[in-house]
Amino acid sequence: MTFQVNEVPTDLQNRHTLDLFSLKGKNAVVFGGSKGIGLNVATAFVQAGANIVMTYHSTDCQDIATKLAKENGVRVDVVQCNVGCEESVEKAFEEIKRLHEKIDIVVANAGIAYRREATEITTEEFEHVMNVNVTSIHRIASRSGQIFKKQGFGNFIATSSMSGSIVNTPQTVSTYCTSKAAVRHYCKALAVEWAGFARVNTVSPGYIATDMPGYQFRKEWAPYVPMQRIGLSTELRGTYLFLASDASTFVTGLDLIVDGGYTVI
Repeated sequence: MTFQVNEVPTDLQNRHTLDLFSLKGKNAVVFGGSKGIGLNVATAFVQAGANIVMTYHSTDCQDIATKLAKENGVRVDVVQCNVGCEESVEKAFEEIKRLHEKIDIVVANAGIAYRREATEITTEEFEHVMNVNVTSIHRIASRSGQIFKKQGFGNFIATSSMSGSIVNTPQTVSTYCTSKAAVRHYCKALAVEWAGFARVNTVSPGYIATDMPGYQFRKEWAPYVPMQRIGLSTELRGTYLFLASDASTFVTGLDLIVDGGYTVI
């Protein structure tokens, strides 16, 4: 069900709790949806009934998309997009708007990390991380916001990181920490700016078993996590689904940290 973000959704009182998590009839876009966290977000959304567009840069996910569509009875499209390139993002949105008349949910998930000390990382490398991790969020958000404002509704979710709240050890990732802190605060500002027509939230995963650089430290990370382990990408599905669904209609400006308790201590 779709309604204006700043209207009181009185119909929610008569709906079953589990129905609030349904995405049936909604169209979602997952940038960086071909693997890892993004693929799990896409999987959660299609299993909840949404039609989705998955974007990828270098890892073609057409076979995965076809499988997800067949198994869940929804539409799953694939669009290639390099979020670090203005022209590529613009072309991706042109294709997305051609595929769907309305867009209910956009997830900006793509990101990179360098494990390099600040005294060693070059300015070019620093700017590359900021371009992919921060400027890309703006590229996606600004275009999403134009769609949402015209529609009168929308839901934007960006993937940040617990590294935007704390400093990691033993790996040295000051550039990554800086970029993810920027994502968190940018989205908080958007939540206020867009309060009349869209919700904006971030998810900040802790140590998750993905192919991101630094994963070789997983055995060293675990003792620092109160739960004494790192997380799985599948353990993030419910978090993104909650923020994307009508179960969170009064939630905006939130940074939802999923880290096994790491940032608590």
